[in-house]
Amino acid sequence: MEHRITLNSDEEVVNLLGHQDQNLRIIREGLNAKIRSRGHEIIIEGEESEARVARKLFEELLAILRGGHLIRPPEVRYSLRMILENEEVDLRGIFEEAIGVSERGRLVRPKTLGQKRYIQAIGEYDLVIAIGPAGTGKTYLAVAMACSAFLKKEVARIILTRPAVEAGEKLGFLPGDLKEKVDPYLRPLYDALFDMIGIERFQHYLSQGIIEVAPLAFMRGRTLNDAFVILDEAQNTTTEQMKMFLTRLGFDSKAVVTGDITQIDLPQGVPSGLIESQKILDGIEGIEFIYFDGSDVVRHSLVQKIIKAYDEYEKRHLTREQEPSLSP
Repeated sequence: MEHRITLNSDEEVVNLLGHQDQNLRIIREGLNAKIRSRGHEIIIEGEESEARVARKLFEELLAILRGGHLIRPPEVRYSLRMILENEEVDLRGIFEEAIGVSERGRLVRPKTLGQKRYIQAIGEYDLVIAIGPAGTGKTYLAVAMACSAFLKKEVARIILTRPAVEAGEKLGFLPGDLKEKVDPYLRPLYDALFDMIGIERFQHYLSQGIIEVAPLAFMRGRTLNDAFVILDEAQNTTTEQMKMFLTRLGFDSKAVVTGDITQIDLPQGVPSGLIESQKILDGIEGIEFIYFDGSDVVRHSLVQKIIKAYDEYEKRHLTREQEPSLSP
C-alpha cells in the first residue's frame, strides 16, 4: 500500500524531516514501512498497518509544525512511541496544551500523555501527588504551573520545598552555614525557576518573599494561604513529615507533591510518607494521584532504557527472593 503526503514548501520539508533528515531516520528506524521524500512529497510504502501508522504520524507532526511548534528529534521519538502504543492518540492536543513562556522564550508544554494528564490535574485539583521515575518532568512542569498561576494572579506567592535527606547524609556534618548546607538539596528547584523566570527576576521575588525555597522542616507550624506549594523528592519524607506538610495547606492554595518511590534515601526501616500517602489518602475528593512510567521519560533516550533495565532487574531479584527454599 502506498500513501503520499504533500508539503507546501522547501522550508516545511526541512522542518518536518529535520536537519540532514534526522527526524526521518528516527521514523524509519521505528517503523517497517519504506519512507522516502521526493520534492515536496513524502511517499510511504509497506504493509497496510505499518503504512497507516506512518501516514498518521506524519500528518500529526505536520499539523503540529503548521501550528507553529518546532519538531525536533526528541518530539519525534515521543510521538512515534505514543502512536505505536495507541494509533488514535491526539498528538496535536498534547503539543497545543502550552503552559506558559519560559525566560528563554520557549513554550512549556507536555510531551507525553502522562504529562498532559498531570498538568490537567494540577489545573483541576487543589492537591496533586505525582509519582514516577526521574526524567518525567514532575518537578519542571509543577514549577511551570506555579509560575503560570502566579503570573495570572491566581496565587500571591510560590513556595518550593524538599526534605533535606540525600543518600544518608545529615546537614550537621556538611560544611558551611545553614544556607550553604541546604542549597545543594534545593538546587534542582532553583534551576527550574531560573529557566522559567530568569535569575534577576527570581532574586527579586525571593527578596520580596514572593518566592520561597526552603527545606521541608521550615514548613512546620505555618499555614500557607494564597500560595502554590510544591513538595519535591517526597519519597524522602517520613509519615509525620508528609502529614505536617499536607496540613499546612491554607485558603486559596494549591499543592503539588512529587517523588520517585524507587529512589528512597531514608534510613532502613523508616517508612516513606509518599508510599503511605497512597493508602491513607486514597479516595479523598479533591486529591488526585498521577503515576508516570518509563514511557513518560523525556530526557536522553538512554534514560528510558536504563529505567527499564533496572525495573526488570528488580523484578527478577524480587522473584528470586520470594521463591521457596528447597533446603530441609
